[in-house]
Amino acid sequence: MQRWRGVEGAPSGWGRCVVTIGVFDGVHRGHQQIIGRAVETARHKGLPSVVLTFDPHPMEIVRPGSHPALLTSTRYKAALLEELGVDVMCVLPFTPELQRMSPDEFVHEVLVERLHVSAVVVGENFRYGQKGAGDVASLRTSGRRFGFTVDGVGLAGSDDTTYSSTYIRSLVDAGDVEEAAQVLGRHHRVEGVVVRGDQRGREIGYPTANLSPLPWSAIPADGIYAGHVVRGDELLPAAISIGSNPTFAGKERRVEAFVLDFSGDLYGARIGMTFASRLRPMLKFDSVEALVAQMDQDVARTRELLGVHPTG
Repeated sequence: MQRWRGVEGAPSGWGRCVVTIGVFDGVHRGHQQIIGRAVETARHKGLPSVVLTFDPHPMEIVRPGSHPALLTSTRYKAALLEELGVDVMCVLPFTPELQRMSPDEFVHEVLVERLHVSAVVVGENFRYGQKGAGDVASLRTSGRRFGFTVDGVGLAGSDDTTYSSTYIRSLVDAGDVEEAAQVLGRHHRVEGVVVRGDQRGREIGYPTANLSPLPWSAIPADGIYAGHVVRGDELLPAAISIGSNPTFAGKERRVEAFVLDFSGDLYGARIGMTFASRLRPMLKFDSVEALVAQMDQDVARTRELLGVHPTG
């Protein structure tokens, strides 16, 4: 899959293509339906498929300081799009100038002049242009003028819930990672770099990888989770703690993982942490011994949920 920063990244001689447009944070099951339709349309036409997405999140420009928590980093989003068969991910810098573009300007300057669209596939609630003045109907009007088709895809969801990034963020924020996984189509993932912590875990027999998450990451509610540490192509089963370590009167909220049956060094590594199940809330214990006893139970439960047997 090709990755462009801005539509200027299109190679010279770029021909026609099929485009889908959106932030697509999370690349959840609703997004997958829209993107899948675009990929299918592109293959039918014998054209490349392009996902036009944005960075930073548009809300940070529209209302500075209101940047929502992010479900996927740009790099992870690219990997997910590639799995869906997308040919090009074009990250369009969302600037004040872009924000001020009228719907007609956006269509003409971005979709027609730069990308030479043959077809556009979007969700039926798609909005674009200054103050979201454009919608699917106006996009179809532009399509008839410039010679491209528009497919407005119905929104995916269950009987009482429409799948959306906002809904998933609320689930993650509440610690309901199981339901979040149902909507995402996979376990929620937080990425970052492993940094040195207080090393108390090592002293009590449970050394942890302390994650410094990427900015704006959607961090689940405080508690203990069963999940995995993702290092390259490896999935390492882990018991993951989120919170301020109240037993030790901690002040800083941390994300750290005890990787089962692991003896290597993760310091400085860029990793992901995925969350399969919430085991319990974060608790304060009266003694280190009581904490360790509970951690023994947490690890045993993690093994049970993930189907991991002790080694050795």
